[in-house]
Amino acid sequence: MRRLPRVLVETVLLSMALLIAMTIAMSGVPAYAEEEKAAPPAKEEAAPAKEEPIPLAGTAGPDNASVSVVFSAFNRYIYRGYELSTRSMVFQPSVTFSWMGFSANAWSNIDTREQATQSFVPDRPGQASYNEVDIKLSYTRSWGVFSLTGGYVYYGLQYAKKTQEVFLAAALDVITKPVLTVYRDVAGYPGIYYNLAFSHSAPLSMIMKDMTLDLGASFGYEQGTSPYWSTYEAASTSGGLDAYTGKKYSAFHDGMLMVGVTIPIVNNLTVQPVAMYTFPLSHDASRVVNGVSYNPNGALDQNFVYGLNLTYNF
Repeated sequence: MRRLPRVLVETVLLSMALLIAMTIAMSGVPAYAEEEKAAPPAKEEAAPAKEEPIPLAGTAGPDNASVSVVFSAFNRYIYRGYELSTRSMVFQPSVTFSWMGFSANAWSNIDTREQATQSFVPDRPGQASYNEVDIKLSYTRSWGVFSLTGGYVYYGLQYAKKTQEVFLAAALDVITKPVLTVYRDVAGYPGIYYNLAFSHSAPLSMIMKDMTLDLGASFGYEQGTSPYWSTYEAASTSGGLDAYTGKKYSAFHDGMLMVGVTIPIVNNLTVQPVAMYTFPLSHDASRVVNGVSYNPNGALDQNFVYGLNLTYNF
């Protein structure tokens, strides 16, 4: 198993620091220039207006319903750093209905030729398989540039135990658009997954109207909270047999860097070629003990993912 070069880790951490610094710098902190001497105030100068507090109620999304249909095709399926397909194409259609802050999404995965990986046991080895259907329900409320989203995800897996998560996401609508999301598995694999994501789109109007360059990055931390997450120990360490009897897995887990280009085709229809690089964030995430993954879900590796998203908005 290849280890992540130290210089790449340092580069990723430096990138995170720069992105966070940019977020803070652009999120409304005023820059002061040298002020001119002010004239004496008039005797009947009006008192300054009081700053209005952020309303407690917040605002939801627009009251007109919308539907978005996405068809994606990629060279492999990577989920939170885990390699869930290899040497085959995957197709991932999804549909999302949104109205007044509420959202319902159905997403699925079709593997054209299932093959085993360190994180994936095929339900139909060597054959095509419609092996996952996920349902996501959420509600978002906004206060200026800040928003909170809470929701629920059902994972209908054919190749592993079905499970469910609840999540809460906090987002800032500023440059780099940082989003911190906390997922809590409440069924098959009890644990907590933290994800910090950044994204930015820059217009490429000099090439084509409404065309954009899309950049993204995300960094995850996995915290197992049930015996399922016990790590692999060698007999020399555990005093017994080689087995998953160690401490619960908890580590800086996965990273992802993304670049894409959104290209308008006709009204409401866009195509987005995408390339992603995924990698483990720590030694524990990629660790192997006597040829067996330290993490019960499989050791993470470096992967290059490419494909496209075709999106139509109603």
